[in-house]
Amino acid sequence: MDILALHAANQPDKPALLQGDRVVTWSELVADRDRLANALVGRGLAVGERCAVYAYNSIEWLLATQAVGVAGAMSVPVNHRLTAEEALYVLDDSDAVVAFVGDAFLPIVEEIRGELPGVRLWVLLGDERRDWAVSLPDLLAEGAPEPVTLDGAPTGASMLYTAGTTGKPKGAVRGSVDPALGFGWMQALDLASGDHVHLVAGPLYHSAPGAFANMTFMVGGTVVVMPRFDAERALASIERYRCTSTFMAPTLLKRIVDLPAEVRSRHDVSSMRVIVVAGAPCPMRVKEQVIELFGPVLYEFYGSSELGINTILRPEDVLRKPGSAGKAAPGLELAVLDESGDPVPVGQPGELYVRRYEGMFEGYHKNEEATAEASRGDLVSVGDVAYLDDEGFVYICDRKRDMIISGGVNIYPAEIEDALHRHPDVEDVAVFGVPDDEWGERVHAAVQPRPGVELTADDVVAFAREHLAGYKVPREVSFHEDLPRDSAGKLVKRVLREPFWAGADRRI
Repeated sequence: MDILALHAANQPDKPALLQGDRVVTWSELVADRDRLANALVGRGLAVGERCAVYAYNSIEWLLATQAVGVAGAMSVPVNHRLTAEEALYVLDDSDAVVAFVGDAFLPIVEEIRGELPGVRLWVLLGDERRDWAVSLPDLLAEGAPEPVTLDGAPTGASMLYTAGTTGKPKGAVRGSVDPALGFGWMQALDLASGDHVHLVAGPLYHSAPGAFANMTFMVGGTVVVMPRFDAERALASIERYRCTSTFMAPTLLKRIVDLPAEVRSRHDVSSMRVIVVAGAPCPMRVKEQVIELFGPVLYEFYGSSELGINTILRPEDVLRKPGSAGKAAPGLELAVLDESGDPVPVGQPGELYVRRYEGMFEGYHKNEEATAEASRGDLVSVGDVAYLDDEGFVYICDRKRDMIISGGVNIYPAEIEDALHRHPDVEDVAVFGVPDDEWGERVHAAVQPRPGVELTADDVVAFAREHLAGYKVPREVSFHEDLPRDSAGKLVKRVLREPFWAGADRRI
C-alpha cells in the first residue's frame, strides 16, 4: 500500500515539506517522487541497487530518498563531514550506482569520481551544473507522475554506514519496518497524529532524523527542514511553523538551553508537544532545562543504526528514572546476557540484545564476519552493556567495543588508531573518550613515539586531519614511553582511561 499516495489524494493542498519560504504540498511531493523514481528506473536503476545521497539537509534530499524507495532501490546517506578519502570509501564500498550530490560537495566529488566507475549516474541537487552529471529538474522532466512498476520486490530500505571496530566503516543494511510495529513506536512517542509539524534539526545522514521525517510522512504530517542547525534559528522555526515535534541529539538541545534567557524568551515555543532526544547520554541538567523551557514534552530512546528504536522513556519517567533509556519499545523483546549467553539478574550489567524483528538490521554489507559477531541466534547486539531495574527500565552503562559518542556522533577508536598507525614516527597508539562538558566525550589519543624521535601533539593532530573527518581528529594527545598491555599482549585501555573518568558525574 502506498500510504503517501493516499495522503496526497486525501489532502492534496496540505504542506508536506517546508524549507524557508518554500512549500511542497502533498500532491506535489508524491507527483515529483513518482517522476523521479520513474526516471531512475528508465535510466536502468534496478531493484536493490544502491543510491548515495551526499548533500546538506534539503527538500531535495528527502525527495531523492523517497524516490529511491519506491523505485525499489536502497538509499545510502553519506556523512557530509567526511574527507575525500573517506567519502570515496563509502561510495565505493556501498556499490553505489547513482549519487545525488549537493553543491557544497562538488569539489570533493570532482576529486574522487574518476575512482568510482561503478557510479553510472550523478544527479546534481543544487544550482550548479556539470557536463558529467544531470540536474534534478532535468531528471524529473524525464519521468511520468504515475505509480512505479518494479521488476521484483524491494530488497531493503537503506544502508547506513557506521564506523567499524576494525578501522573501516561498515554498511548496515536495514529493511522496511513492519508498519504495525512502527505505528506502535509512534504511539509510544505520541507521534501518531497526522496534525503534527515535525522539525528536522539534525543532519539527515544520521539514521534518527530521517526516521522521524519518515514517521511524519506515514501519518500525513508536515516536515520542516533546517539545512544546518542553529540554536536560535531552531526556536524561530518552531515559532514560525508552529512545530509540534522534533528529534535532537543532546548537544543540540544543550545549545538551545544555553542561549541567553533574553534570546529564548523572544520565541513562542508553546506549540511543541514532543521533543525526542537520543544519540548520546543526555545530562540531567539539560533535561531539566528543556522541561523548564518547553514543558513536560521530553521523550528519550535508545537505539542504533543497526537495531532502530529499542527503548522509549516517556516524559512522566524522565525525572523519576534519571539515567534510564526507558523500557523496551512496543513489539520488541530485549535480553541482557552474560558472556555465556545466560540472562543476568536485575541490576547486573550484561550485553544488551534485541530479538530480530521485520525491518531491523539485515547484516553488514560485504562483511559476513562482522554480521556473525553481532548475532547470537535470533538475538542481535551492537555491543552495548546495560542493566535492567526491577521495573524493566534499561540503563546503558558502558560500551563493550569502546565506542566514543561525541555530540551524538558515534566515533570508533579503531578507525582513528588505524590512521595514526600510518604516521612514520608512531610506535603505538590508543584512542579513547574522555569527559567533555559540551560534547559528552572528546577524543583522546595516547601515543607511544618510536624510540629516538621527537613527536608533538600538533604533528599528530595535523596527520590525523589529513586522513580523517574533523570530528574524529583527537582533541588532545598524551605521550607515553610504553602503553599498558596484559600478559597476552592486548592493549589495556582501562588503565589509560581511568584517571580521566575518576570523579566524573557519569561514566558513559
